[in-house]
Amino acid sequence: MAKAAASAAGGAAAPEKKGKTKKFKKKERKHVPHGLVHVQASFNNTIVTITDQAGNVISWKSSGSLGFRGSRKGTPFAAQQAAMNAANMAREHGLRSVDVKVSGPGSGRESAIRALAAAGIEVRSIKDSTPIPHNGCRPPKRRRV
Repeated sequence: MAKAAASAAGGAAAPEKKGKTKKFKKKERKHVPHGLVHVQASFNNTIVTITDQAGNVISWKSSGSLGFRGSRKGTPFAAQQAAMNAANMAREHGLRSVDVKVSGPGSGRESAIRALAAAGIEVRSIKDSTPIPHNGCRPPKRRRV
């Protein structure tokens, strides 16, 4: 029946659909003058996370995300590059000064902090928050090689 009605109307094509124009909201840049930097430096990788005072992440970088692979991820140079990139991203949000919290035993601890200062961000304080066991867990048995 529907085909008969369409052919009776002269075989006209279906009416044109008017597509909805999507309106994208412009992404707001947070303006954060003071923030926190969390540097997690393990033996295998270094992760630099920059947050505001409430803990909301502004930017982050890790040595692995920059393309370093294998044992090169744990080097001070890789940590320096990660901190530099994260700091440049955070400066776009108006970040000028930070407090630094460092955790972990890795070799990229100091170089990450130096890179932050070199990127033009004022480092107000540095706190080491590496977890230290108070003789909690029993260590694994000694390796026999």
